[in-house]
Amino acid sequence: MTFTGTKSEIQQYIFKLDKDTKYDIKIDKHKRKRSLDANAYSWVLQNEISNVLRISKEEVHFNMLKSYGQRDYVSLLANIDPHPYFPYFEEQGTFKHRNNTFKSYMIYKPTRNYNSREMSIFIDGLIQEARNLGIETKEDKEIEAMLKEMERYESLS
Repeated sequence: MTFTGTKSEIQQYIFKLDKDTKYDIKIDKHKRKRSLDANAYSWVLQNEISNVLRISKEEVHFNMLKSYGQRDYVSLLANIDPHPYFPYFEEQGTFKHRNNTFKSYMIYKPTRNYNSREMSIFIDGLIQEARNLGIETKEDKEIEAMLKEMERYESLS
């Protein structure tokens, strides 16, 4: 169960719990997600790019993640399927170490997990790609306002 509330709301909730039951509790400071406007606009651009290039939105999204997204590198035992752990990845190679075979992957962070800075970089890349393809985008002032609102929204958390 996930519960979000102020300290006093959480205290009230805790007092209602059964006193003889053991609980595991994890407390994190609440952090609001970035503005949905930025996310929606990124999908509008990806859809337009998809239409111009005549490829799927999923393919455009993966290509944009590879070009402008956050990434990392990981190696797993070759018999481990990375799909349950990483939605976006590319196999980079195979190697042996101490009688085990490993596969290396470039993994790409899903945009739903981006903070405002990471999303801003991603959207900037999408805008540049769209403009290079002759796709009309929002005016620079509108984009700047949207990105500032995204940062302001995130800072309120």
